[in-house]
Amino acid sequence: MSESRNNLSAQLIQDPNEFPLILHSRVNEPISNLSLLRKSLLFAELSMIAYNDSNEAQRAVNLIGFPVSIFFDYDGAQGFFFENNHDAVIVCRGTEPNEWNDIHADANLGTVLAETAGRVHRGFKQEADDIWPMMEKHLIDLGKTLWFTGHSLGAAMATVCAYRCHVSNKCANPAELYTYGSPRVGNKRYVNFVRLKHYRWVNNNDIVTRVPPVWLGYRHTGIEMYLNRNGALRTLDYTSKRLDRWHGFLRGIRKFRIDHFSDHSIHEYVNHILTAVQKDENK
Repeated sequence: MSESRNNLSAQLIQDPNEFPLILHSRVNEPISNLSLLRKSLLFAELSMIAYNDSNEAQRAVNLIGFPVSIFFDYDGAQGFFFENNHDAVIVCRGTEPNEWNDIHADANLGTVLAETAGRVHRGFKQEADDIWPMMEKHLIDLGKTLWFTGHSLGAAMATVCAYRCHVSNKCANPAELYTYGSPRVGNKRYVNFVRLKHYRWVNNNDIVTRVPPVWLGYRHTGIEMYLNRNGALRTLDYTSKRLDRWHGFLRGIRKFRIDHFSDHSIHEYVNHILTAVQKDENK
């Protein structure tokens, strides 16, 4: 692993046909130079790539522009460290339906005291605790801009790890956090304690973004990036959003699908954000 981390001149894959995923992001400059939508697309694609095994993920991020890929895995909690000459990205892997450890983490609704402030979801904190020692050693004296991202359970883990890194005296300070289909992670004091710019993408009826319930004390944080039933980025008030979600649900029923689950797919997020990027750049 140490050899691959230092080999920042590794060659990118030149033939897209060699890799089964269609990837739209390429990074040959600092990520901070990208527009908000381009950054959002990049991190959505990295979150998608994180569902692949370590070898496939290595090939994919090489194609995007990250010669270094380090895989973390402890008792089912998994994530990646991607790095190039300018940036480093921590990507936490989301829920895998066949992994009991992931299901148990999602279902463990109790809260525990956080090391920052307030109370955090017990299962999400445990997943973050499992891979944090492996992750932390790559974030000390990093000397590069650090970003965090993830989808589903991975979004919750990325939030916990980014918060922990932000208040640490050892780690590089995270620039921003991008999450997709994230559940609520902790109580009001927890989510408001760390001042970290967080773009939280929500796709219409994505059911995971509505759990754990508010009546248990859980709250969301960050800047909500809401995709409506047509996949367009919109800012809607509470009433308009409820109506939009109802229309999305009815359309899903007509297509014999449950919108609440299909809207959670990371591929849906990638496709909708890609459309937003294309419209923005073709103005």
